[in-house]
Amino acid sequence: MRLPLLLLTLGLASAPAQTPAPDLATNPSAAVGQLNPDLPTLFVAGDSTAARGTGVDQMGWGLPFADYFDPTKINVSNRARGGRSSRTFITEGLWAKLLADVKPGDYVLIQFGHNDAGAINEEPPGSTRPLRARGTLPGLGDESEAIVNALSGQPETVHTFGWYMRQMIADVKARGATPIVLSLTVRNIWANGKVERGSGAYRAWDRELARREGVAFVDVTRLIADDYQSRGEAAVQQLFKQDHTHTNAAGADNNAALVVAGLKGLRPSPFAGLLSAKGQAVTADGIGWLNLPEPANPDLPTLLLIGDSTVRNGGGDGAGGQWGWGDPLADHFDAAKLNVVNRAIGGLSSRTFLTQGHWQRALTLLKPGDVVVMQFGHNDNGPLNDDSRARGTIKGTGPETETIFNLITHQREVVHTYGWYLRQYILEAKAAGVIPVVCSPVPRKTWQDGKIVRSSGEGYAGWARQVAEEEGVAFIDLNALIAERYDALGEGKVDALFADPHTHTSRAGAELNASIVAEALRALPGAAFAPLEK
Repeated sequence: MRLPLLLLTLGLASAPAQTPAPDLATNPSAAVGQLNPDLPTLFVAGDSTAARGTGVDQMGWGLPFADYFDPTKINVSNRARGGRSSRTFITEGLWAKLLADVKPGDYVLIQFGHNDAGAINEEPPGSTRPLRARGTLPGLGDESEAIVNALSGQPETVHTFGWYMRQMIADVKARGATPIVLSLTVRNIWANGKVERGSGAYRAWDRELARREGVAFVDVTRLIADDYQSRGEAAVQQLFKQDHTHTNAAGADNNAALVVAGLKGLRPSPFAGLLSAKGQAVTADGIGWLNLPEPANPDLPTLLLIGDSTVRNGGGDGAGGQWGWGDPLADHFDAAKLNVVNRAIGGLSSRTFLTQGHWQRALTLLKPGDVVVMQFGHNDNGPLNDDSRARGTIKGTGPETETIFNLITHQREVVHTYGWYLRQYILEAKAAGVIPVVCSPVPRKTWQDGKIVRSSGEGYAGWARQVAEEEGVAFIDLNALIAERYDALGEGKVDALFADPHTHTSRAGAELNASIVAEALRALPGAAFAPLEK
C-alpha cells in the first residue's frame, strides 16, 4: 500500500476529542506528564508546529505522535513550545528543563527554524507585529551579535541558528542520549500547483549540521512535501484551518505519521521494537538514507539527472570509494545561474526508477524550461522477475510487453521494453515543459584487443540513440565519448579511474566522466541550453 493512501486510514476517526487543549504558556506541565524512569524517553524539542496548540484547529504533530509508540516500552514527552526559536527555547530555560530529565539511552528530536528568521531585537519600520526578539543569525557559523534585549532589558549575545543547534546536540550527547535533527514541517503555500518545499535555508542547514556532528537526520520537509504533492492542493487545504503554518488535528496526525516514517527509515532505526500497532502500520521511509538533493534556488533553471549508480552511487558520499559522474558535474557550472540536482539512484533500471515513484518525485521539482538528463541501461539487462530486484526490461524499443506477478511487490505488473520506459520519461518531461536529454550508458572497464568494449547498435547505446532520434530530443553518446577517452589513456591509467573491477568509478574517474558530460551538454544546439554555460 502506498504511504499517502495508508496515512488516510491511520485512525483519523480516533483523533483527539474536539475540546480546547491546555495552553502551554500557562500550563507547561501539560506536555510533560509522568515519565517511567525504567523506560527510555523520546523527547520532542520544537516550536508550535510540534506543540500541543489551542485545539483541533491548531495542533502540532507532537501531540498525536505518542500514539505511534508503545507506552509500556518507551515514554514520549513533547516539550515543544509555540512561538520559540532555537535561541529562545534555550534562553527562556525550556531547554534546561528538558535536559534535566534526559538520561542515558534517551532520544531527543530537535526541530527549529520557523521562528528563527524573526527579528533579533526589533521589528522592521512600519511593522505591526509584536516584538518577540527571537531571531537567530543565519547559517551554521560562529558569528555573533551583542545586543541589549529590548524585551528583557538585559545584555545578550545572539548567535547563529547552527550555534544554538550545536549546543543542544552537544548537551544531549553529554547526557549519554541520542540527538536526532528534524527538518521543518511544510507550510500550506502553493505556486503553480506545487507546494513550498521548506522555509528559507533551514532544511539545508539542518542536513549539513547533522552531517558535521555525526547525528541522524530526518528530512521531515521532504516527507511532508511529497505527501502533500500527492494529495493535491485542495485536499491539503483541509489540513490547515487556521493559517498556512499550523495544522489542525487531522494534519497533526498526518505529520506525526510522517515523522514516524522517517524515524523507521533510519539505518539502523532504534525505534523498530518500540512502536504501537498504529506505529507498526506506518510504512518506513525507504529513501531518506539516499540524501537526495533538491534545487538550492528554485527560481534558477535546474539541470536534473536521473539514472543509476554510475551517475550517483549510494548516498552520493563516495562510500567504498565509488562515485558517479553526476556528483562532480555541478563543479562545471555556475551555481549562481544553475541548479545541478543529481537524483540518480543506484541499483535501479529505467523500469524501477519509474515504478518506484522516483521519476514522479523528481518531476515535481522541475518547472518549464528546466533540463532533465537521463542515463539508464546498466541494470536493464537483469531478470524481469525475481525475489531480489525484479528490475529488468524487455530488450529493444518496441511495444512488446510481458505481464508478471512481481515477486517483490506481490502485484501484477506489465513490463515494457527499455525504449518504452525512456519514451515515458521524454513524453512526461515534454508535457511539463521540461527539456529531455538522453545519454547512452557509460562504458564498463572491459577491454578487448586494446580497446574498451562499446555497446553495439543492437544494445542499450543504440536503443537510447534510436529513441532520442524518434522523439526528436537531444542525445549524448556517452558510451562512445568515454570509451574513446579510455582508449587514449590506456589500461594502466584507466585502472586508477575505477573503484571496483569494471563498473563504478573512483572520484578521479567520476570527475573525468563529468567533464565529458559537461562538454557535451554545452555543445548542444539551441538557446534552451544557454544556462548550461559556465
